[in-house]
Amino acid sequence: MFNKLILAAALATASTAAFADPVRYTIDPSHTDVIAQWSHFGFSNPTAHFGQAEGTIVYDADDVAASSVEVTLPLAGMNSYTAKFDEHLRSSDFFDAAAFPVATFKSTSVEAVGEGKLKVAGVLTIKDNSKPVVLDVTLNKVGENMGGQPTIGFDATTTIKRTDFGVGMYAPAVSDEVRIRITTEAGVPKSAE
Repeated sequence: MFNKLILAAALATASTAAFADPVRYTIDPSHTDVIAQWSHFGFSNPTAHFGQAEGTIVYDADDVAASSVEVTLPLAGMNSYTAKFDEHLRSSDFFDAAAFPVATFKSTSVEAVGEGKLKVAGVLTIKDNSKPVVLDVTLNKVGENMGGQPTIGFDATTTIKRTDFGVGMYAPAVSDEVRIRITTEAGVPKSAE
């Protein structure tokens, strides 16, 4: 009887340990980049980078559907590496950054679709235009960074139509479809460990 009680207690402890709580990570803007790429009249495929991302990733390894993402992209962090073009992109012809200084993404569902692969559906808002977007996501790594901080990293891709978001100048000669590539690293703040 005593051995059965010890076994039951051990199994209960093991099963509790097997189901970890969801972890809340804060996005690291210095290791996060959102890259937009489009066709310019068929001649070239330029890019613009959206840095300075802020937000949180909640990841539940045991129940991926309980995971979530919320990101804010300040348009001040947009960089095409051409200052004049950056000014034009921030103007009312495109993003109208003075009136709409940020773009946001908020997930509505997260689904596991294979080993280390996720589909993250959510709502992207640019210039007060909110549209559904689905990200194809790869979980790169979960572990500790060089400072011993719990860290997670993802890559993601999607394609959007810029006319859906009020930034359609010159479309379709300059492609309406914009390919988005994202790489992000997020950590648990030391105060939350």
